[in-house]
Amino acid sequence: MAFDELKQDLDALVPGHAADGASRRTALHLMLGAGYAAAAAPVMAQTAIQTPAQGLVAGMVQIDVGGFQMPAYRAAPAGRSSLPVVLVVQEIFGVHEYIADVCRRLAHAGYLAIAPALYARQGDPAQYTEVARLLSELVAKVPDAQVLGDLDATVRWAGAHGGDLARVGITGFCWGGRITWLYAAHGPVKAGVAWYGRLAGEASALTPRHPLDVAAALKAPVLGLYGEKDSGIPLDTVDKMKEALRKGSAAAQASEFVVYPDAPHAFHADYRPSFRKEAAEDGWKRALAWLRQHGVA
Repeated sequence: MAFDELKQDLDALVPGHAADGASRRTALHLMLGAGYAAAAAPVMAQTAIQTPAQGLVAGMVQIDVGGFQMPAYRAAPAGRSSLPVVLVVQEIFGVHEYIADVCRRLAHAGYLAIAPALYARQGDPAQYTEVARLLSELVAKVPDAQVLGDLDATVRWAGAHGGDLARVGITGFCWGGRITWLYAAHGPVKAGVAWYGRLAGEASALTPRHPLDVAAALKAPVLGLYGEKDSGIPLDTVDKMKEALRKGSAAAQASEFVVYPDAPHAFHADYRPSFRKEAAEDGWKRALAWLRQHGVA
């Protein structure tokens, strides 16, 4: 994905500031690593959801990908096996506490939920204090082919650790929303839920195709959850995506969009000012129902 497009995603996530300014550095601290939890608490204490790990097996694991040890956060109901699996794909800021919390929410719903650290080969987003450097030095260097391969490895790991590979789904947020669409055209999943993922963009060596390019070839139906006021995802690209889906495979034709009036980008991110409780809760209910409807339960 082009650097300018990544910056547009970031502008939608943290509106109103320059990408390399002090306000962005503050925002980054809210979103990354250990600093995320401490910084987010006083800012968004009234909305940030903290899901307990009681009754779960939860924490970091290592996934072998051709000899590379990729970190991942996983959560699953304790003492159970043959669980349906949900891949959880990170925002632009990596696997931080919000993404881990989403995994725990899914685990309490009966899933083995796992969020692989898909930037791990390029670096650790928690080490960056300037968003411009994060985007140019890390995010912009992550190839789609690598990401899809790492998700394949994550599925295999899940199958060897209590997951039922006949019941695999995927969900992703922002950067991960785009990946969700791509993986639904690539991998062994039965359903996907894409939260405000970019649909169109310039082709490059690292990002040769975008969701609009693969829409007609989807292998699994995707529920797209988007915000009407998302400054980074024009609604005309949603319309183009709908048209491409209508002309595509059976899975493409079964895909659906929900566009929430007045919701901005990242309306599900309960640790951000962009959080919109009503849209987030409705989207979550729809996401779980979508997975169940398509055999991931």
